[in-house]
Amino acid sequence: MTQTALERFGAYAATVSTADLPSEAIHAAKRCVIDWYATTLPGAVEAPATMLEKALADELDRGAATLMLGRKAAVRTAALINGTASHTVEFDDIYAPAIYHPGSPTIAAALAVGQARGASGEAFLRAVIAGYEVSTRIGAAMGRAHYKYWHNTGTIGPFGAAAAAGLLAGLDGRQQGHALASVATFAAGLQQAFRGDSLSKPLHAGHAADAGVLAALSAEHGLLGAPAILDAVGGMGEAMSNGPDWDAATADLGRAYNVRRMTVKNHGCCGHAFAAIDGAMALQREHRFAADDVRSIDVGGYSATVDVTGNYLHGTPAAAKFSLPFLVASALTHGSIRLDAYTPQRLGDPIVGALMKRITVALDPEIDALFPRQRAARLAVQLADGRVLDHFQPHRVGDPDLPLSDADLDTKFRELAVPVIGEAGAGRLLAQLWTLDEAPNLDFTRSLR
Repeated sequence: MTQTALERFGAYAATVSTADLPSEAIHAAKRCVIDWYATTLPGAVEAPATMLEKALADELDRGAATLMLGRKAAVRTAALINGTASHTVEFDDIYAPAIYHPGSPTIAAALAVGQARGASGEAFLRAVIAGYEVSTRIGAAMGRAHYKYWHNTGTIGPFGAAAAAGLLAGLDGRQQGHALASVATFAAGLQQAFRGDSLSKPLHAGHAADAGVLAALSAEHGLLGAPAILDAVGGMGEAMSNGPDWDAATADLGRAYNVRRMTVKNHGCCGHAFAAIDGAMALQREHRFAADDVRSIDVGGYSATVDVTGNYLHGTPAAAKFSLPFLVASALTHGSIRLDAYTPQRLGDPIVGALMKRITVALDPEIDALFPRQRAARLAVQLADGRVLDHFQPHRVGDPDLPLSDADLDTKFRELAVPVIGEAGAGRLLAQLWTLDEAPNLDFTRSLR
């Protein structure tokens, strides 16, 4: 009988535990884990993760897994809270063709199960690779039609979490297929959650991590899913997209590694604004103008740039992270969009507020045709002295075509980790993560301070 898409994905996921993986894939997975810790640590001490700790207090201070800063937790609770924390400060990785943040749910699930099962560092990295390879292909196949309403990190993330958790739980190919089939029914997360002042968006990643763990551990004990739930009539592909090509999605499994094609975020905000930020800052470096010198900025972008970030709401950090006019104005005024971009002083900066009103965002059909595989922007900046500056930004800094180096990643990690666990703790953790494939266990992840 012909295998369903999920049966093929499940069979592949089970092989990753013993596959002869290229060293480049292992190295890329370590980069993803380092980046995950960089974005999760600051998120762990902010809402909504801190709110979840209070809401789920009866599930904490016991269990075989831990939260970021060492508090014991049940496996699913750790996956939920750590996954939520990872998606909070908007620095988590992106697989552009799937419009998806794989690290937040996949690594949160893998870490929780890996801690509970006494996994080695290499087994943990293999689980991460399995989760990335399965989920990124599902996300890319679901495509733009899916992203019209859904938040892919919430809907595609459960597959990454299930594949990673399933590998660490020792599932065979059949069990992996059933875990993926079950988790498909948990896919959730609407874009409306981040089109305004809301804290629920990070919970999409946390829910995805939790759902993946639940599906994998249930499959371990015999729970059966519906194997055709992706590709059958009335399945996820038809119900939530426009007829994905599942044969194409599974064709290169085990030969190409999407984990090597990740975007490492260089700004702490929605990635749909990145190309505009990078383009504006490139023009400013080249032509040496100040924010006050700008008469107008016209940004041409793709559909999600306009729909998700083409607004002027910036009264709170949650809203400001999704306002391209604020982000571009703040970057030109202060030189960066990092964690300090959302202090009350920066949010209320009168220079930023005045420049925002002179920024417009519109759809550029040529750039939109490149989305989601290429994230570009076109800018026209008119200065007070009469100069008009035009710039095409073909990629975002941090994209695979304009990547951050390992040294750049180290710098990002230290910037985000040191305020939470101190200079010594950050240096020690970073060294351990770069040698993760040699670690006999994950005990070092339980106490980071």
